[in-house]
Amino acid sequence: MGDFKRTIHLLKELLVRIPLILKTLVLHGIQMSPVKGKQDIRTELTTSIIRSFMTFSAPVDKTQRSSMRDPGIKGPMWVSKVTLPQPEFDVRDAVIRAIEDLKTTGNETFDMPPIAAVEAEWTGYRSGVGKKTPQPDLSEEEKYHELRRESPSDMTILYFHGGAYFLMDPCTHRVPVAHLSRLTGAPVLSVRYRLAPQNPFPAALVDALTAYLSLIHPPPGALHKPVPANKIIIAGDSAGGNLSLVLLQTLLTLKRASRPVCFHGQEVNIELPAGVATISPWCDMTHAMPSIIRNKNYDYLDMKVVPSDDPDEPAPASPLPFPPGSIWPVTPPRVDMFVNANMMLHPLTSPLAAKPELWKDAPPVFISTGEELLTDEGLILARRMHKAGVPVVAEQFEGMPHCHGILMISTPTGKRFFKSLSEFCRDAAAGRVKPTGLWTWFEHGLQLSLGYPFEKVSEIDDDQVDIRMRKAAGWRVRDEEALLKEWRAQAKL
Repeated sequence: MGDFKRTIHLLKELLVRIPLILKTLVLHGIQMSPVKGKQDIRTELTTSIIRSFMTFSAPVDKTQRSSMRDPGIKGPMWVSKVTLPQPEFDVRDAVIRAIEDLKTTGNETFDMPPIAAVEAEWTGYRSGVGKKTPQPDLSEEEKYHELRRESPSDMTILYFHGGAYFLMDPCTHRVPVAHLSRLTGAPVLSVRYRLAPQNPFPAALVDALTAYLSLIHPPPGALHKPVPANKIIIAGDSAGGNLSLVLLQTLLTLKRASRPVCFHGQEVNIELPAGVATISPWCDMTHAMPSIIRNKNYDYLDMKVVPSDDPDEPAPASPLPFPPGSIWPVTPPRVDMFVNANMMLHPLTSPLAAKPELWKDAPPVFISTGEELLTDEGLILARRMHKAGVPVVAEQFEGMPHCHGILMISTPTGKRFFKSLSEFCRDAAAGRVKPTGLWTWFEHGLQLSLGYPFEKVSEIDDDQVDIRMRKAAGWRVRDEEALLKEWRAQAKL
């Protein structure tokens, strides 16, 4: 019955969009599309339809609930739901210490999150079943053992879903995660980290560290055996890519300080993973890079930025215009759902703000992007990591929107993306990733791929990157201070 209702709802939504679909088909057919030569008709339709849903017409609480709707578990996947027990406060305190170590101005502020248990899903490929085959009536432990039987690799992937830190859930990413498990032979632990605005920075990072340590040091009652750190690949898309990168930076910071963490009764030393794989990662909270404007025709994302007359200036960003609801706006007010404005230049919120030396000794990193709003920040971060000696595998697909690979798995570009991603995961776990000094550009249609030096990812040098980010962050701080001033004045009345 649930599938029938979802189908009817989808048909209604598509009927409303018939004029958009027809317009897109006509313009594409007569070669007058704004993405001419960059997107095929399937990609253009997918991008246009997803963009049409970015209306911000419902309150955040309703939008959040809708984005987390569970589609059920069926088809070629195993899913075993688990809860990672609440650890000691030392896990949270370790994150706080890393935040303090990496502060640049000393004026950064954040909410102190409570420590909590973390829900997650073990996900793996299930062979020999059709797309609509339901999962058998087994216990979570039995499903986990079936999953492990079909996931023979000694590697484990720790996955963080995207959704701008306030949307979506592991249940929305089961299909691409199960596909990644199929290609790598690895089980995937997909984490239900706490979402903003109810749980702003650094709650998600505390949950991420809890999940990572739980893999290496299984808590009491865990289904899995200990996973060596050098057999863990941390991965994620969009905001999950951000979370993957800031978790890596947290681990690097704690390891440099030689600070053990108390975890379920034992003192554990910080160990680094085998690698980090990111899909269209969100690396700049300030939205200051030129691709935010330059690539808007090819993407469905809407960052609500106002184009600047000066191409050397960042574009001012406005808060997403959601109507008021039960969880947003918050008190005291802030301009961003996830983070205080004065934290936007911190390396644990914007990985692009980290100086190259902060990435020293990092394991191999994979960054894949389309021709999207976030392109510049991902590729420039790859350049900074390369300067620090990190083995970086970076690629860009011409004309492709945000997270195209996991949205369009069966397309040629989707298959090429997953080939790169799965190869990186296997190679990183085997210690085979070596620096090449090149990133790869894939032409639309995949007829041509070229390797370029990392110095060629952008005409903007590191100094200009820092200047743009500082300006954009300064505007957000100014706007937030104005909100706080108004709120304080109202509180006195």
